[in-house]
Amino acid sequence: MQRGTCQCVDSTSPVDPGRVQEQPARLNPSRSRSCVLALALVALVALVAAAGACAGNRAGPAPLPSGSQPAPRLTRQESGTHRRLQAISPVDARVVWASGVGGTYALTTDGGATWRSRVVPGAEALEFRDVHGVSERVAYLLAAGDGSRSRIYLTTDGGDSWALLFQNRDLARFCDCFAFWSPTRGVVMADSVGGRFPLIATTDGRSWSEIGDRLPSALPGESAFAASGTCVATHGSRRAWIVTGGAERARVLATADGGATWTAHDAPIERRGEGAGGFSIAFRDPLHGIVAGGSLAAATERSSTFARSSDGGATWRPATRPPFPGAIYGVAYAIDRGRDAVATRAPVVATGPGGSSWSPDEGDTWFPLPAAAGYWAVGFADPVHGWLVGDDGRILAIELGPAPR
Repeated sequence: MQRGTCQCVDSTSPVDPGRVQEQPARLNPSRSRSCVLALALVALVALVAAAGACAGNRAGPAPLPSGSQPAPRLTRQESGTHRRLQAISPVDARVVWASGVGGTYALTTDGGATWRSRVVPGAEALEFRDVHGVSERVAYLLAAGDGSRSRIYLTTDGGDSWALLFQNRDLARFCDCFAFWSPTRGVVMADSVGGRFPLIATTDGRSWSEIGDRLPSALPGESAFAASGTCVATHGSRRAWIVTGGAERARVLATADGGATWTAHDAPIERRGEGAGGFSIAFRDPLHGIVAGGSLAAATERSSTFARSSDGGATWRPATRPPFPGAIYGVAYAIDRGRDAVATRAPVVATGPGGSSWSPDEGDTWFPLPAAAGYWAVGFADPVHGWLVGDDGRILAIELGPAPR
């Protein structure tokens, strides 16, 4: 394979577990990112988490004017771990997978009444920045990191055992996130290397091949953010979108033919510095999507962090940003999985270290979710049931009520 690709390894190959410790937060995978910025980000997350700690495990509704769609109900759930969780993948209203640092993953099969958290053997030093749940027995984990720390694991027995499918062999390459069209067809986003995106894709879940030559050239410093496992979104059997940052402008890379060809489109997201750009992207149908992000260095600012598209990602327009400060790490639609939303505007939830908010109308109006700071990712199984995950292994269930008739 060409330099910068993930290479196949036998699932029985030995894995160096390295030091067993939680790694500092690393969102911008560029090697030149300042250590001071990383430490500041960790401190920010700790502060906002502490600010919301006084709320304890209380469940309650978010404020909302009377006569509108009922406010969400929030319930703290026990994950069984204190490791930071950074990705969430609901299969349905009962089966949900989560993943995080320290080689940690968590699984519930009863809607979150009980969670089981474990560490993948040999992966204790890895950061699982993304997870894709297929069923209560089948799931993929993506470890993001430099060189051999970027890996893909698969379980087919509910986490009792894990196969190491791929391990990166190039020190210049950093995997960020992945998304799937089906249980066996997916694509992995990685930072640019030498002006080129070394993406890999699979059609069988095991045999991965590089498709980097199919993408537009990368801008200087262009990369993705491994914040919440949502820098890639798929829809149907052929469409996918990747949001980037770290360059002079944020962009969305789009394909409508299953990854055979890609086009690049500018996105109006915060662009100041290598720690700025698009972090998260989602689509509710082939045409309507949202993108969010911001700047890691602007933790208290309220810059442009949210935009919408109504033409499949070809053009983007700034939209009202959520009321919490700082960057948005993750956004998600509250819609039926696998079905196009028919509403003119669909409910959306956004989250980041500075807080979390929900919108009943796809960002036209926003309402804060109380005591929901310090969460990194959000995902929905259907229009009602969603989850946020974040620091200290916290999981917050969100239940949206039906819209009034």
